[in-house]
Amino acid sequence: MGAKHYFMVALAALGWSGIGAAQAPKPGALETYKDWTIGCDNRNRCETVSLLPEGGEWPDSPVMVGIVREAGPDAATDVWVSRDAKGGGEISFHVDGRRIASAMSRDGDATIRGPQAAALAIAMARGNGLELRLGNRSLGKPSLAGAGAALRYMDARQGRAGTSTALVATGPLGPLAVRAAPPAPIIRRAPLPATTAPAALWREELTALGKFTRCTDEMKGAEPPQLYRLSRTETLILVPCGSGAYNFTSVPVIATGDAGRRAFRLASFDLKPGWSEEEARPMLVNVGWTAGKLRLDSFAKGRGIGDCGGSEAYVWDGTRFRLIEATSMGECRGAWHWIRTWSAQVAE
Repeated sequence: MGAKHYFMVALAALGWSGIGAAQAPKPGALETYKDWTIGCDNRNRCETVSLLPEGGEWPDSPVMVGIVREAGPDAATDVWVSRDAKGGGEISFHVDGRRIASAMSRDGDATIRGPQAAALAIAMARGNGLELRLGNRSLGKPSLAGAGAALRYMDARQGRAGTSTALVATGPLGPLAVRAAPPAPIIRRAPLPATTAPAALWREELTALGKFTRCTDEMKGAEPPQLYRLSRTETLILVPCGSGAYNFTSVPVIATGDAGRRAFRLASFDLKPGWSEEEARPMLVNVGWTAGKLRLDSFAKGRGIGDCGGSEAYVWDGTRFRLIEATSMGECRGAWHWIRTWSAQVAE
């Protein structure tokens, strides 16, 4: 009993709260079925989005359609449409020439919910052609190739296959056979620090930061490093380390000590940002900081073909940055939409 007691005390000292706390987050991967891509997060919330047909021409006004559903036996289906437009009006969905559902749009976006959305999703899975109309005007004809396979994947991932709640893989079992959504990981955020701004970096410290991060050349001509207070003794420094057509990269550093003589260490993450090419040097892209939440955001904009980038959001827990949300766009092909692949709850 004594050995077990001391083992549990050691775990508590390390900030562990069970096996799950020791494991790194594992954001879900996106799957592609012909002209549809789908992703699910750690709570089995799934979303599938239409893509432009492989090798097809990019339309002047692309229209994107998506189907999203939370996990759990009572979760409803939503179908949304998005396009670059102003104003509003009723958008109707026609599958194989038959009007299935409609919704009022605002600046090009509309969402259908409830039984009407489920009926539309089922029709899309079974149909050959989809057309969106605003009144008598056709807005576009997103491909349905792969929609049925994507929804079958959604049914399986959410444990609906073989039940009456499935969209495609239906069966005789009732809603009670559907498993509940897994609980969300809980991340405890560090206390908010005092509002006093960190002292500016001295020239010698800037030189040392460039050498430490290997970003000396990239720092020349760039904006100065950004400093944010994490606690009474620690400061987050975002060191500029390169830029491209769409993306600006930064290396996150933690500084401690007095101004002019601060010590530097690389910031720690429970899951390294997706842009990091080296295990030992985390790299953030288009970084954002929310002081009132101790939240760090990184998102990489896509190239338009192939891998379209992703995003991560972290919160500071007093020791490292913990992942609270991850998204991905997977293959672009017109699907400029962030699909959530990880989520956690933040406790103060």
